[in-house]
Amino acid sequence: MNTKPKVTLVGAGPGDPDLISVKGLKAIERADVILYDALISGELLDHAKVDCVKIYVGKRAEQLSSSQDEINSLLVDYARHYGNVVRLKGGDPFVFGRGGEEIDYLRKHNIDTDVIPGISSSIGLTGLQQIPLTYRGISDSFWVITGSRSDGSISPDLDIAVRSNATVVVLMGYGKLREIVALYQQNNRGNLPIALIQNGSLPNEKVVLGRIDNILDESQEKRVGVPAIIILGEVVAKHQEFSRIKQQALAL
Repeated sequence: MNTKPKVTLVGAGPGDPDLISVKGLKAIERADVILYDALISGELLDHAKVDCVKIYVGKRAEQLSSSQDEINSLLVDYARHYGNVVRLKGGDPFVFGRGGEEIDYLRKHNIDTDVIPGISSSIGLTGLQQIPLTYRGISDSFWVITGSRSDGSISPDLDIAVRSNATVVVLMGYGKLREIVALYQQNNRGNLPIALIQNGSLPNEKVVLGRIDNILDESQEKRVGVPAIIILGEVVAKHQEFSRIKQQALAL
């Protein structure tokens, strides 16, 4: 093998294959090996070379088909044996994508690395729904928080975020929705607007709008499931459908 071992972490974006960057697409076209996660569109893999080796190491709904240690080892092995490896990850590699852990491991084994950012679902899916994460006079900042830590508990950062006016986006947290709702209710935030986006940017996308006090009923009625992100904050009321839902509620 003449090619120097190298691994490029590529962010594929939130789901729609058209949302990957041009640079990311070029990296896929040049790759000798692609290790890809769940939720990666087959259309992106179709851009790979005919002889490209494609390895599924999917992560979905907070469960792993391959452990992170296994993925790290595979990256080093394939880079040494094939040369040009692409690690294709949903969203952005450095936003709860464990990209930092993979880079650390590769550097430790003297493998050259590169990163091509992707559109994180925290920014991309809210933008597609025209929910502004920041809005003058309403929200000066936004937080992106994991919904479940490695020990299964919700992040303690939510205890701080719930007391601010910041927009909060919770990733990988739909399974903790009941706990998150309870936390906001305990802090007298039951009237706060909230949105759930399942399969965002895809043809089977599902969006549920409501307030903290009624979102559990709304999510059950609409049969929302994973993968889904949660958006909490007054900016959710800027969604074009929110005013209609509010009027319906007042009419009851």
